[in-house]
Amino acid sequence: MFKQRIFRYSLGLLITFILFANASGIIPLRFVETMENLSYDFRLQLSLPSEIDKKVIIIDIDEKSLAEIGQWPWERNVLGNIVNNLFDYYNINVLGFDILFAEKDEDPSDKILSQLSNSTISSSADFQRIINNNQDIMHRDESLAKSLESNNTVLGIIFNNHAKHLTKGLLPPSIPQFTPEIIKSFDFLDPSGYTANIDTLQKQATSGGFFDNPLIDEDGVFRRVPLLQSYDGKLYPSLALEITRLSLQNNILKLGYGSSDEFEGSKSLEWVYVGEIAIPVDEHSAVMVPYVGKQKTFDYISAADILNKSIARNLLKDKIAIFGTSAAGLLDLRTTPLESAYPGVEVHANIIQGILDQTIKHKPEYMIGFEILLLFLLGIILTIALPMLSPAWSTFSAALTIGVILLLDNYAWNQLMVIMPIASPLILVIMLYMMNMSYGFFVESRGKRQLTHLFGQYVPPDLVDEMSRNLKEINLDGEVRKMTVLFTDVRGFTSISEKMQPKELTTFINAFLTPLTEVIHTNRGTIDKYMGDAIMAFWGAPLKDPQHARNALNAGMDMLVAINKLNKHFKSKGQPEIKIGIGINTGDMNVGNKGSEFRVDYTVLGDSVNLGSRLEGLTKNYGVDFIVNESTRHEVPEFEYRMLDIVKVKGKDKPVTIFEPVGLVENVDKLVRKQIKEFHHALKLYKQQNWDGAEQSLFQLSQQEPDRMIYKIYLDRIAVFRANPPETNWDGVYTHTSK
Repeated sequence: MFKQRIFRYSLGLLITFILFANASGIIPLRFVETMENLSYDFRLQLSLPSEIDKKVIIIDIDEKSLAEIGQWPWERNVLGNIVNNLFDYYNINVLGFDILFAEKDEDPSDKILSQLSNSTISSSADFQRIINNNQDIMHRDESLAKSLESNNTVLGIIFNNHAKHLTKGLLPPSIPQFTPEIIKSFDFLDPSGYTANIDTLQKQATSGGFFDNPLIDEDGVFRRVPLLQSYDGKLYPSLALEITRLSLQNNILKLGYGSSDEFEGSKSLEWVYVGEIAIPVDEHSAVMVPYVGKQKTFDYISAADILNKSIARNLLKDKIAIFGTSAAGLLDLRTTPLESAYPGVEVHANIIQGILDQTIKHKPEYMIGFEILLLFLLGIILTIALPMLSPAWSTFSAALTIGVILLLDNYAWNQLMVIMPIASPLILVIMLYMMNMSYGFFVESRGKRQLTHLFGQYVPPDLVDEMSRNLKEINLDGEVRKMTVLFTDVRGFTSISEKMQPKELTTFINAFLTPLTEVIHTNRGTIDKYMGDAIMAFWGAPLKDPQHARNALNAGMDMLVAINKLNKHFKSKGQPEIKIGIGINTGDMNVGNKGSEFRVDYTVLGDSVNLGSRLEGLTKNYGVDFIVNESTRHEVPEFEYRMLDIVKVKGKDKPVTIFEPVGLVENVDKLVRKQIKEFHHALKLYKQQNWDGAEQSLFQLSQQEPDRMIYKIYLDRIAVFRANPPETNWDGVYTHTSK
């Protein structure tokens, strides 16, 4: 025993060390990183807000706009009109562009116009009037630049890391308060080139911001986005950050380490301040994108509607607007934790909303130390404790530990806005638990084989493991439990058996008992005994089963399916087809070993057992395959039932209500449910001695289902009662005098 524990201790410490080394950065494990990302995505999806105060709208280059205005890119004077409408008519606060204007807006007709201007026609009064009336069309870039100049606008740029240090366009103004010395003291991303806007537009715009993301995770998912990048010793904001800054009418951006603004040597960035708002970031100034919902959570307004002024003005007043696209053909779709095709423009909207609402979660540096400490404590405690615990207590301990980790994470996530690393701790707990359980399985297999030998004659083999973990539930001496019993018998088997030789008969019996037994075992039942062509089985012992009635009912339904398949096989071999009757009853039964010193059987006894046998015998009386009583129906309400009768069976004075199970309610055809409802109404009329009404309903049903015997049974009874009416206080009970 000691040697076994030493082996478990050694293996447990090895697992702990590997995960410890991963958290410390000594041995990076891709699998752990992947699981951490997936756990983050899952937590994000679970915590999406039900509603938000939307501060951002998206001016969308959508399919409608492309159809009305034309294919992209549009003429700059058209964009200028959209900008003017947004500010002058709709009174928005800030407009950002999630697009680039890297090229001049040139038109082939410009060359023709230039030639005409240099010709003799240029002196024509008509020519001059046309030229003067179409200045916006002729100078499209200048038209858009004029619109940008007079409004709060932010143009987008893209940084790159091209080996050739490619640069194009005019960079917007950098953040002036950060000197090269300050910038060097932090680990900002440092691209080698950029693509910016033409100078005509950038000079007139209020400012600019980058919308590239060099921090996409290895699985291609947008989880974090940098707010700042440095280029050529200068610091530039992201599009989302710059839009936010302008919306707050605050020109001050500050950097911070923890709660401090001071810079002393090289430090790891933790905060970016926009005025009084503190934005948690990582060492590269990246934020975890605070997604608030799937795409279209923010309001998308077609650019065509803005151009045509066809939407209400109050929808946009004082809003932050981002000009971008959701059209798939323009290829601005991103993979996010929420969706695999998410408009890039809405990523910016989420960041802006998160900054303003201060809902951005972060991973502070101290979480690395917390993760290392947690792994150390969990590894030591569980490595020592689990080998000494029973399987049940090991499972409880592991589940409790996982629960505590998840509770801590929930508190950190929702209350502290901190992203706690949970993949490594959870993997450690699960691996230590599985290692100990697996080891215990192999070491204790001999004991389980003995258990199989002891109980194999009673229960299906796949329940032996469960029994070995719940030995306290098993009582062989006898006890009373609420259980469910099933009886099944082949109809007319005597006439079938008389036509077969003994060997042929044995083979035939085995051929149908085997699949029926498999059905019982599959549904967690216990075979009590075989009685020739009949089977008796029960549910709820030796292991307790809260779903004993449901499992028994499922077994009965599966038996009917199995018999239908079996009959096709019998028919193909020229053997007789068979029909079975099934009776199920739920109630208190005495279960345990019964017998002598020489032989015992694990069986059930009691009135509830006897009633189950009687119900099976009644199936042929009512022309049905399956009968249950009221107690089973009460335990399994999700099934549809056809009430058959209220009866007194032989040997019983108390009447019982019997039903035919039809199937799960959602699987039963509407017509069948309607017929059952009509039949139940007919039974109500029958019990009220309204013979005419009951007879009319039953006759109509018999026309719809001429092969259903139950209608004829009640029609025959009504005919008898017309001639010999029952007593006034008759309760509708029918007494059966045979088994």
